[in-house]
Amino acid sequence: MSNDGEKVRTSGEVSRAEPSLPTVNPAAEKPEPPKASFHPAVYVSAWITLSSSVILFNKYILDYANFRFPIVLTTWHLCFATLMTQILARTTTLLDGRKTVKMTGRVYLRAIVPIGLFFSLSLICGNVTYLYLSVAFIQMLKATTPVAVLLATWGMGMAPVNLKVLMNVGLIVVGVVIASFGEIKFVFVGFLFQIGGIIFEAIRLVMVQRLLSSAEYKMDPLVSLYYFAPVCAVMNGVTALFLEVPNVTWGHIQNVGVSVLLLNAITAFLLNVSVVFLIGKTSSLVMTLCGVLKDILLVAASMMLWQTPVSNTQFFGYSIALIGLVYYKLGADKIKDYAGQANRSWAEFGVNHPVRRKSIIIGAVVLIFFLFIGSLGPNYAPEQVDRVKGMLGGGTPAAPPATP
Repeated sequence: MSNDGEKVRTSGEVSRAEPSLPTVNPAAEKPEPPKASFHPAVYVSAWITLSSSVILFNKYILDYANFRFPIVLTTWHLCFATLMTQILARTTTLLDGRKTVKMTGRVYLRAIVPIGLFFSLSLICGNVTYLYLSVAFIQMLKATTPVAVLLATWGMGMAPVNLKVLMNVGLIVVGVVIASFGEIKFVFVGFLFQIGGIIFEAIRLVMVQRLLSSAEYKMDPLVSLYYFAPVCAVMNGVTALFLEVPNVTWGHIQNVGVSVLLLNAITAFLLNVSVVFLIGKTSSLVMTLCGVLKDILLVAASMMLWQTPVSNTQFFGYSIALIGLVYYKLGADKIKDYAGQANRSWAEFGVNHPVRRKSIIIGAVVLIFFLFIGSLGPNYAPEQVDRVKGMLGGGTPAAPPATP
């Protein structure tokens, strides 16, 4: 009897010392250490740098390096992207999002292949344009992309026609038209290719929007590239095989450099990777303003690197287009809210750091002054400007005076 009692007490002690198995893993309840993350400015800077580098890189290879085979270059980018996405899918977690996509052969043929077709056409037209137009003018024309997307959305029945919205984007069109009239080196063929590229890109974006409207096909840009790159590479490759490959020689490739072509493809692929990391790190305001800043920097880079002439009419028209672009993407209410927040932040900064605020204002005024004087230099002192360029290693030094 006493033994039974001891057993019961012992059993009770054991039950208190060793509770039943938990239903939740204790390790899962421990807070995970915070993952190392960069400031959003790092992602934004990387995206702007890579996006600008790809455009300038393509212009240099196709035009200035005299590798005038835009379809071949596009095919090379897509083949490299296909290879890298396959490697990343097997060695990293960057493409794990593809596991949630219910991709079948029928969906691939009915959705991915048509989108890939317009993607290929957009890339081909965009690269062919570099043979005819300057980077500055191309960026100005690209400002009409939101207008083309809006019209494609209405045309494909994705949204009802809204005349008020059409009036909002009208400012973009007016600005680009003014900039086009002010273009000094206007080439109609290049203009048509760029407009065609914008139209194809708008149709592609609307088709992607329709595909992603279903929760079963949610894809980030890198997963999209995983599916689209192979079919686009085949389409572009077949096109290049008939139109450009017979004219490509090893001399053309040597003239550009194998390492340059490889670096070009790496930069284009890293741009897609940077977009994946950028998503969710910034707001719509930051993305819109960063896109505008990138376009402005590209225009400035084109002027500095290749002395691309940009008229005052173009500056005026492009400014109108950029203002219309920001207004269309953000809306009047958001712009007012952001402007109010910026004014309050600037006032607080002036109270807390009055010396820094004065320094920023003075520096901005000095910078604008020198930019204004510098823009007048080529018109009023061309010889001095050429002399300075020669001292800096850029431009063509003035020829010595002829001797009698």
